[in-house]
Amino acid sequence: MNIYVGNLSHEVTEEDLRKAFEAFGQVTSAKIITDKFSGEPRGFGFVEMSAKGEAQTAITDLNGKDLKGRTLNVNEARPREDRRGGDRRGGGQRF
Repeated sequence: MNIYVGNLSHEVTEEDLRKAFEAFGQVTSAKIITDKFSGEPRGFGFVEMSAKGEAQTAITDLNGKDLKGRTLNVNEARPREDRRGGDRRGGGQRF
């Protein structure tokens, strides 16, 4: 199960994220998203856990908790939307 973790402090490392979630079960991966140009953390990341029950417990227990001075926003990650092409006005047709 993939978990979104938002409102991360810029001091939080992927290892910090992994350790916070390992208290609830096996962590498959922990990734902090960085800006592709500056390399700076963007303040959110994703944690993947193999067991759905453990992931749900982690979401419930860690959402709203403090990590390095910031209150975490933790929930189930939504599937990524396809951002390629298309008309951003929502009409679908170009004139």
